[in-house]
Amino acid sequence: MESIVVSVRENPRYLSLAVNYFSEKWGIDARVYENCISHSLDTQSPLPRWYLLMRQDTIIGSYGLIANDFISRQDLWPWLCALYVEESERNKGFGGMLLLHGRHEAKKLGFEKLYLSTDHTGYYERYGWTFLETAYGPFGESRVYEADALI
Repeated sequence: MESIVVSVRENPRYLSLAVNYFSEKWGIDARVYENCISHSLDTQSPLPRWYLLMRQDTIIGSYGLIANDFISRQDLWPWLCALYVEESERNKGFGGMLLLHGRHEAKKLGFEKLYLSTDHTGYYERYGWTFLETAYGPFGESRVYEADALI
């Protein structure tokens, strides 16, 4: 069964599904995602952008591209955020696929680099990301990674 990455901006019918999915997976009030994602649909700004990994009508993963990931390195952007793959779909290459998709999307949007913030060690390196430094945010210390945007 084929899985495809869907841009919520290009497919606004997924707005409610996306809001609920991101809110549920990250435990953040749905109003935050509702406000952010709905405004991303028609902004002239290249960011934010939100993506769903779909298998038929089921979301099996997601990520976003944003200008700020609540991190002390405000001089860096864009940020790949909210990378999530359903537990039943892990270890099938979907995380790497979404990371690569994000790098391509960043390039299409005119960026040369892409950043992410995480507490994971060892995962992102497997997909060509380089540890940059430790930064700080409202949730404590975070590892910052960078990758080149790709054509």
